[in-house]
Amino acid sequence: MNRSSAKKTSAIRKPARKPAAAKAPQISAVPDELNVAEPKRTLTDIAYERLEEAIVTLRIPPGTAVSELTLSNMLNIGRTPIREAIQRLAREHLLQVLPQRGLLVPQIDLRKQLRLLETRREVERLICRSAARRATPEERETFFHLRDAFLRSADENDDITFIRADKQFNELSLIAARNEFSEGAMRLMHGLSRRFWYCHYKHVADLSETAQLHAAVSDAIGKGDVDAAGHALDKLLDNIEAFAKSTLTYDF
Repeated sequence: MNRSSAKKTSAIRKPARKPAAAKAPQISAVPDELNVAEPKRTLTDIAYERLEEAIVTLRIPPGTAVSELTLSNMLNIGRTPIREAIQRLAREHLLQVLPQRGLLVPQIDLRKQLRLLETRREVERLICRSAARRATPEERETFFHLRDAFLRSADENDDITFIRADKQFNELSLIAARNEFSEGAMRLMHGLSRRFWYCHYKHVADLSETAQLHAAVSDAIGKGDVDAAGHALDKLLDNIEAFAKSTLTYDF
């Protein structure tokens, strides 16, 4: 056997490397800047996160007309990522694309919010129970960190800490549930729900109570207690539904 043949044989017999194990997604409890579940974020992810938070926290108020160029300049991000972020926000009903007229942040609609809650209760209960059943040890640990963030926001009456913890709780629940069909449905409801709450909570909601109810759900999922997670979520959604109906008592 010549040297060339020996090299070829050696190459054939050389065992293939095992693929590296996939790392569990990491979500920090309450970062200074929003994170998504994936380790690496694209400019589209960053544009979406910042615009979504600006709309949810009313820094871009309902009824505001904006343009792609305005948003690009505001975030100092190029037009292509901004355009892709706009498409995602439009799918989530946080932006309306008006042909030949630009973009509009839609007004808050109570009737739509109540219809959303009907759907959310069923879908989120499935997600919550599935997350309690299927979460990895690393994900459970992150649920405990989020529980602590919710309790901290309750103690300090900190709405921004709460709204960021809530977004990350929602993201982690979708990941831990491992059900792409319920994930797709729930993503369409998260932003609208958080914006509605943020708009009205100072008038009719108790931030401390809401945060503590979220903490209870996060704790149950972290412990892997499927039934407790379902019961805690029912209490949370009862509170959210009562909150939504109570907005009828004042002019918004």
